[in-house]
This record gives sequence, C-alpha cells and structure tokens, in this order.
Amino acid sequence: MTRLLRYALQILAYAGFAAVVGYFSFWPRYEYAEPEDAVVKLSLSHAASRARPCVRLTPQEVAELAPNMRRTEQCERQRVPLLIELDVDGETVLQLSVAPSGLWEDGPASVYERFDLPAGVHMIAVRLRDSARADGWDYTHVEEVVLERGRYLTITFKPETGGFSIR
Repeated sequence: MTRLLRYALQILAYAGFAAVVGYFSFWPRYEYAEPEDAVVKLSLSHAASRARPCVRLTPQEVAELAPNMRRTEQCERQRVPLLIELDVDGETVLQLSVAPSGLWEDGPASVYERFDLPAGVHMIAVRLRDSARADGWDYTHVEEVVLERGRYLTITFKPETGGFSIR
C-alpha cells in the first residue's frame, strides 16, 4: 500500500508542477510593444577600418621573418570605433560611438538598439563612420517608411551590399 501511495503522491506532485509551469507559460501576458506603436530595430555587427594604415615590408624585411610568418604587409590589429547616428523625422534619436570587440580591439563592433515609434509615415536617416576621418560619414541612408501598428522595422548594415537596408 505504501508503494501505491508513494506513486500517487509523486503523480500529484508532477501534475501540480506542470499546472504551475503551464499557468506561467501564458500569464502574465508579455507585450513586446504598445499595440498602437511600431518597433524600429537597429542591428549590426561591423569591423571598422584599422586605426593605423598597414606598412608595406621590403623584400629584405620579409626574408628576415620566419618562413611561416612571411607576409608583404604589417598591420596593427586595433580598429577605430564605429560612429552611428539615427534620425527620425529630422530629430536625432541615437548617437553612438561603439568600440571594437576583442582583447586587442580588433574585432567587429556590435549594435542592437530598439525604439518604439507611433504608427504612420516617418523619415528615417541613418549614418555610419567606420574610418579614421575626423568628420563626415562613410555610409548614409535616408528613406521614408510607413510603420504599421504592432509591426517591426529592421535596419541592418552590410558594406558588401552597399550599406544600410531598411526592411
């Protein structure tokens, strides 16, 4: 009898646990954004240009290197930070300077930002500088978009396809 009672209690405990997990799987309800708003996401990972230009090695300098280390250029690892600006309807909503990742600051800089905007027509301008220049932008994109309630608009960046993409 004790074995049957133990199994019954174990089944009851499992059922209670499953009921609690099932309840919290749908309540309280999580809202990603306000129902009347749209969400704009800026998501990119990009390696900026090097902080210093590569130096071309002479044939003598190349010959002095170990055979497995021979290369024609010597490049510093460090990269410049990415500068990013995002305007919505002529108002700057984001200005970032993102440091490169990695122990030697030689990896890509990653950005993920999210904005809730009212639904409707908006003019979005996004700019990026990935070089050591003092002013100006290396990539710019301006586009008029129609934001629908409860929908997402994603801004991505790929230099091989020309820069920014708004979808």
